[in-house]
Formats: sequence, C-alpha cells, structure tokens
Amino acid sequence: MSEIHELTPVIVGVGQVSERPQDPGYRALSHMDLAGEALKAALADTHAAGDAARAIDTIGAIRQFEISRPDAKTPFGRADNPPRAIGRRVGADPRRAILETTGGQTNQKLLGEFAAAIARGESEMATIVGAEAISTVRALLGAGETRDWSEKVGGELEDRGFGLDGMFDAELLRHGATSAIAHYALFENARRARLGCSLADYRAAIGELFAPFTEVAAANPHAASREVHSAAELARVTPRNRIVAEPYARMTVARDQVNQAAAIVIASAGKARALGIPEERWVHVHAVADAKELSVMERPDLARSPASIASIETALERSGRTLGDMALLDLYSCFAIPVFNVTDHFGLAIDDPRGLTLTGGLPFFGGAGNNYSAHAVAEAVQRLRERRGSHALVGANGGFMSKYSTGIYSTEPADWSGADRWVAVPTAAETVRKAEAPAAWLTVETYTLMEGRSGPAAVVLGRNEAGERVAANADLAHAPTRSMFEAGEPFGARLALSVAPDGRSVARHEAIDG
Repeated sequence: MSEIHELTPVIVGVGQVSERPQDPGYRALSHMDLAGEALKAALADTHAAGDAARAIDTIGAIRQFEISRPDAKTPFGRADNPPRAIGRRVGADPRRAILETTGGQTNQKLLGEFAAAIARGESEMATIVGAEAISTVRALLGAGETRDWSEKVGGELEDRGFGLDGMFDAELLRHGATSAIAHYALFENARRARLGCSLADYRAAIGELFAPFTEVAAANPHAASREVHSAAELARVTPRNRIVAEPYARMTVARDQVNQAAAIVIASAGKARALGIPEERWVHVHAVADAKELSVMERPDLARSPASIASIETALERSGRTLGDMALLDLYSCFAIPVFNVTDHFGLAIDDPRGLTLTGGLPFFGGAGNNYSAHAVAEAVQRLRERRGSHALVGANGGFMSKYSTGIYSTEPADWSGADRWVAVPTAAETVRKAEAPAAWLTVETYTLMEGRSGPAAVVLGRNEAGERVAANADLAHAPTRSMFEAGEPFGARLALSVAPDGRSVARHEAIDG
C-alpha cells in the first residue's frame, strides 16, 4: 500500500450518531449539533496524529428535510450556512462550503465528486455530513416547547439549490400525487400488474422482502426501530399497520421520525500520510456512477427504473467487478420498489445470503431524510476494514426513483491515475409523450388508493388512444368505479374521462362508445 499514489482518494473516517426521545440522557439536539457530533466521530475514526479538522478544505452538507423544498417550514429556525455551522463545531474552516441539492443519492454523488477533485489535485481533504432531527422537532412541538436553532455564521456558501427541476409533474400534483408515498405506490402497483399479483400476495411479497431487514435493524444501535417482525406481521393490515397508500402498509414505508446523523471524511493518500492516518483505516473508492431518470409521466415503463440499473452497471464496469464479487450490499429501501427494481434485473434472491441492507433499511433503521446513504457508506467502511480485500456496493436513490448513485468500495487499492471512476450516466432518450389536451378515455396502467382530506382518493395513470400519458382521479362516488379500484384490479380497464370544474380529469368505469 506504500506505493499508492499521493493523489489517490481514500475514505479515512466515518461517524454516526443517533438519539431517541425515550433514551436515557436524551439531549434533544438540533440538526447542526447532531451533524457536528457525527463529524467529530468521523474525525476521531481516522486515528489521525495531526489536526484532521483543520486539514478539511471542503465540507458538503446534506439538506435536512426542513430546507429541502421551497415550501418547507423550519419551526425552530435554521443555520444560514449549514456546512460552516457544522464545521465550526469541530474547528474546521474549509475553503469550500457546499449545501447540496435535495435527494437521497446526494451523499454518494458528493463522494464521487470529491474523490475526483482529490484525484485531480483540487482538494486534499473533504467531508460529507448531514443530519435529521425530525423526531425531536415533533416531540418538542407536541409538548408545546420551542427552541431557537437559528445561527448566523456567514461566510462563503455554494448553495446548489433544491435540484427539483424535472422531478415533479404538474399533472400528477394536480391530481393529488403530492407525496413520495403516492408516487412510489404508483410504481409498486405497476410492477404488481406486470407480475399478475393480487393485493394480498403482493403485500406478502413486500413482507418477505423486508422481514430480514428488521433483523439487521434490531442489531444496529443507531436504528430507529429495534423490533423484529415476521413477513406476515409486515403484510397484515391492522389499525397499527394501516394502509397509507395502496399497496403500502405503514410499517413498510420509510420511517422519517428519526434523530440521526452521519459523516464521511475523504482525503488524498498524501494528506492521509501527512496527518499520520494509519493505512489500515483507508477504504478505497473504486467507482461512483450517478444517473438521472425521466420524469414520472415520461417514463415508458412505470414499474422499472432503467437509470438505477445503468448506475449500478456502470459503477461495476468502472470498478472491474461484477455483482457477484460484492461481499456487502446496501440497496436503498425507502419503499420496496427500488429494491425490487434491482433484484428483478439482476436475478437477486430477496433472501440472498449476503443480505440486501447493511443498516436495517429505511423503514426500520430509519429514513434519515436525504442523509440515509451516509449511514450505509459508514456501515460499509466499518465492515470492509474487518473483511479486508472484500468489496461493498451501496445503492443510493433520490426523488421518485428520479436519481441514483452507486458506489463500489474496498480496502483493495483503486488506481485513479488514468481511470475515470466518477461517472455521470446519460439519461435515456426514449420518452412517453404527455397528453396536452383532455382525453375522452384512458387505459389504466397503474393507480393508488389513499386517504384524502375529504375521504378516499384514487390517482390513476394511463394512456389515451394516441398512446399519450394521462393522469386522472377515479370517481369513487360512482359505485362500479369504486368497486373496481377497491378490488385492486383496474389494470387494462378502459375508463371514460370527464373534466372537473377545477380542471382535473375524472375517470369512470362505464360503457364507452366505439
């Protein structure tokens, strides 16, 4: 390892912190305090002899959920410069301070970006850090308490914005698909239609996928849930495990009520040596591939994400490895469909002996906002140090299966001198045209049923006679239509469309002329 080139990027430290309101010694830390604790832990994890904090020239901060959308609220205030607010908690004063865009893939995207910058000699030491304190915010608000978490830090900030362009479809929003759960439920039901599964059988399949995740989470001290659940328990609909959007029961969707933070420190081999960081702490970045998907309404197949697959295949190709070479896997699991997307394509068994999660997954470990994948990378680094020479794959998903970054890691050296190991994968060119004018009818591709403000609501996606994509709401006040959707088998049905006074398309199951 002494022959490793000085500009080779290496992960030298990782840190995770968490707290729960019911824990002894619970401190109700702010987002910035949690993130600062994680960065402190990551710096300690380097075992550096020198001052690693002062050596940091770049901090990339992951957006907390409270600042991830233009309409988001910050009940207790916020830091004006999150990366510098976090950095000053450990004595770091970076040359570059970056506030990254929204998305669960951003940790790994930044890791690839920073690794490439180090390989070019543009940076010597960088960190990626983020935190969520959603559980604490809700607990304090529920108790009628307030906090002042505002911070005036100032200084240079590279704010990359929300990064939401091209992700939201106005027609889907207008028809009530405003949440991540609604979008993913549409994908899930499209896959169910392709497989020909009943609702009960499909919920059972989700339970079988996620039951092993609960066992991993139960052994993880940072997990939000430490309960082990059987597949049957996860699939069974009960008052505690109610349907949140068909086909999802509550326990099988990402858990956002968490207080979790994680940080990753990456340095050049030369800087790591200068700081006295032992080489046995180093984990090499073999490849990171970042891909973007089409908007939901434009996707040819609503049951698949080709961009996610392209990201994984490109990362494996650039690393010179295959999926079979990976000893460790963490597939992003905000919902079942991003995991199924990968297992379907690669023929992975859901009970693969390697396991499909290192943390316990987002429904059980916790969906730490945009920062989950930093926890996955941290787990991978810790295990790779114990299993020297093995390889890990971490898949990171953002938006509505809109963005995907895949990372390949190992203690085996990776040569960055000539290889382009940080790759942006082109977006697919084939798109579905969105209908621009009201249609007379649609053929159902997928749907979801969920509880709306005024009762049950159904969002439908389908094609008109020209093959254009159409969004609609099923008319649940119409008994035959309601019966069709509640039975869970509207796929392929030809529904008549009308236009509501507010401009929405309304779909009914009735005879259509012609």
